[in-house]
Amino acid sequence: RTAVEKGTCDVFLIRGVALSVRRSPRAGTCPWRRRQGGGRAPALSQCRTVLRLFDDLAMLCHSRGYGLGPKDEDAAVRALSVLANVADQLYYPCEHVAWAADAGVLRASSRAWWALSTALWALSLLLGILRSLRVLLQLRRKLKQHTGYMGAALNYHYSPNIKLRAQVKAEVLSVVSSLADLCNAVHWLPPGFLWAGRFPPWLVGLFGTVSSLISIYQASAGRNSEAV
Repeated sequence: RTAVEKGTCDVFLIRGVALSVRRSPRAGTCPWRRRQGGGRAPALSQCRTVLRLFDDLAMLCHSRGYGLGPKDEDAAVRALSVLANVADQLYYPCEHVAWAADAGVLRASSRAWWALSTALWALSLLLGILRSLRVLLQLRRKLKQHTGYMGAALNYHYSPNIKLRAQVKAEVLSVVSSLADLCNAVHWLPPGFLWAGRFPPWLVGLFGTVSSLISIYQASAGRNSEAV
């Protein structure tokens, strides 16, 4: 659901930019709050924000279920996963406060809360990328053990090789998806940090679309593998 919603927002963002290419992209306020590119993208983005008001419990259940991670898992992978779960858990209440401030429910400035929630999102993405890179390193070592020196005995029909290569593919896609989201997350941070606020709307939509398509593909592939 989340990937489809996000992808729809990004498609409308790109479409809006294409239809309003002659308009100045500088209208608006801070880059992490405005949703450039037409009326539908901001409305859908607001819809996604409202729907996330109810995601805290699901995230808490996920974090409690993972805990400190399986004892047989790599220590670095466990540490990165736990830190990412903490960042995700803190992200939701920060975004809720920012939304409530914008909606007039709370008498507070939303700027700092939007910046904090975006920073937590970026941190979670960065931790996820580091985790995937660590997993890829481990998978590479396992593949070398199965295939032999310099890949002389590569056998794609060998069951462990097939599973390992599928895991490698999944982790590589996760890295690409997270990198695309991380580029946008930094763009939406307060101006002055790296490339914050410097992306044109079409590039923001492109990165978001790439991430969404990968997420949809991974969800579909996961369901197909479970069915088999």
